[in-house]
Amino acid sequence: METSRERYRAQVRAEIKRHAWEQLATTGVSALSLNAIAKRVGMSGPALYRYFPGRDDLLTDLVRDAYRSLADAVQASASVTEAAYAIREWALADPQRYLFVYGTPIPGYHAPGDTTEISDEIMAVLLRVHATDPDDGRALRRAVTFWTRVHGVLSLELAGHFAGMGFDPALLFAAEVDGLLREGVAES
Repeated sequence: METSRERYRAQVRAEIKRHAWEQLATTGVSALSLNAIAKRVGMSGPALYRYFPGRDDLLTDLVRDAYRSLADAVQASASVTEAAYAIREWALADPQRYLFVYGTPIPGYHAPGDTTEISDEIMAVLLRVHATDPDDGRALRRAVTFWTRVHGVLSLELAGHFAGMGFDPALLFAAEVDGLLREGVAES
């Protein structure tokens, strides 16, 4: 059973992360300031270090949270199409989280190896929906091809590269998913 001190600590950590997400959305990851976050939370910079020993520790928690959120969003997908739209809905609902984990790498930051355990859950769903039978050795190639093409379109859309082109990015995404199905890269 959790003590009141542990609950308080968890609440403060959650508040710190919420302010970190807000800061990332407005200033970007390179300008992440633990002192500014501490002020928003109502504590001194050094006090924040009792909750996160350093910037990389905070970033790691944010990476884990983002991957966990996406893994949860795609978990119930029963088909390639469902997985594609679950990823897109998640990305559009919180573009900052999407760009945080799939955008430009953070200079000087290296996520610990255990963060890949959560991202592996996402790939496991993609492998599951791409395997036409249990011995299908081509599922990995189809899943990775699907992954790169879906994320390519999403990354361009979320970064604003389609602005002013006069077309609906949702239609482009749908056409890409349909193309994957027609090419046999994905199964419906």
